[in-house]
Amino acid sequence: MAESKTVSNTGNLEKYRKLDQKGAVLAEYIWIDGSNGVRTKTKTLKKVPKSVDELSEWNFDGSSTGQAPGDNSDVYIRPVAMYPDPFRGGENILVLTETWDPDGSPNKFNYRHDAARQMDANASHHVWFGLEQEYTLLDEYDWPYGWPKGGFPGPQGPYYCGVGTGKVYCRDIVEAHYKACIYAGLNISGVNAEVMPAQWEFQIGPCEGIECKITRPSCDKTIVLIGTAVGDHLWMARFLLHRVAEEFGAKISFSPKPIPGPWNGAGLHANFSSEEMRKPGGMKHIEAAMKKLEPRHMDHMKVYGEGNLERMTGEHETASADTFTWGIADRGSSVRVPRQCAKDGCGYFEDRRPASNADPYQITGILMETIYGGLPEENFDKSDEKK
Repeated sequence: MAESKTVSNTGNLEKYRKLDQKGAVLAEYIWIDGSNGVRTKTKTLKKVPKSVDELSEWNFDGSSTGQAPGDNSDVYIRPVAMYPDPFRGGENILVLTETWDPDGSPNKFNYRHDAARQMDANASHHVWFGLEQEYTLLDEYDWPYGWPKGGFPGPQGPYYCGVGTGKVYCRDIVEAHYKACIYAGLNISGVNAEVMPAQWEFQIGPCEGIECKITRPSCDKTIVLIGTAVGDHLWMARFLLHRVAEEFGAKISFSPKPIPGPWNGAGLHANFSSEEMRKPGGMKHIEAAMKKLEPRHMDHMKVYGEGNLERMTGEHETASADTFTWGIADRGSSVRVPRQCAKDGCGYFEDRRPASNADPYQITGILMETIYGGLPEENFDKSDEKK
């Protein structure tokens, strides 16, 4: 599929993958860096860990990832979740971590910590989240895969959920990513081709907490990721997508507007449902949430992704970035309430404002803060700074 000279030679690698590891376990530590990307490094374990609590803290050079100055460069990574490794297989694992500074406080790019506090403080509302991640596949020249070199394909229309040559591109990458996510235990509930050619979407959810079970979303039955699990699964799915694309010589773009002009941008729509919203009569709680979201519209926009103003122009299925709106089945509004939920009088709402490159912890955290209130500032004892 790919013409790139940077394609990984996985055929040659395969014979080495089959070598006996003699009881060793390879643990790939993954963290979020200072530019909203992912970084990794691997350590060898002597035995298979039974839980994430058995995994040790590690550190890295934060001055090389935009997370610390050169004269105090150590940043610590603390394991928070682990998953089967679809690339190395066997007992090898992927380890998601949080970043912490030597003084015992969260690194400034550790948005997971504050999101977790919000989830814990408001656990009685049993809030469920679901995220819809759009992205664009680029070739080695940073042009969308399948597009004429230096030119453009036909107008949008036949590409959304399309089938057939000339309508979809890189389905092999999408299928490989889908299977890798399932192997890793992520709750990826589906994929589809998007409106712009070479643009795709995957959905994280539905599931409850870390224990996932698939159901059909409906008023009383929707089970989506609760707490920080939705952000954990989304970040791991992003990591897997980048890794799979390596093997095909493709690049993944989470730019909210990768191509200027009459082309759809890319978003990270967030679905929100509290226990009160799911019960009969829950529509009044959804409407109450809209009244809270409206005055904080610009606060949300500040954390809903870099470059989002280029996407949110009021065209191509977006609302205007300047004004908060909501509506029933309206994909041109800031927040959409599905028609079925309005009919049933309960369910959930979809915040359509977040850009595809937004941080899921920031999205879910600010939604909780706006609807249920802020939390007191944390005080960290910095007297035990690591030397």
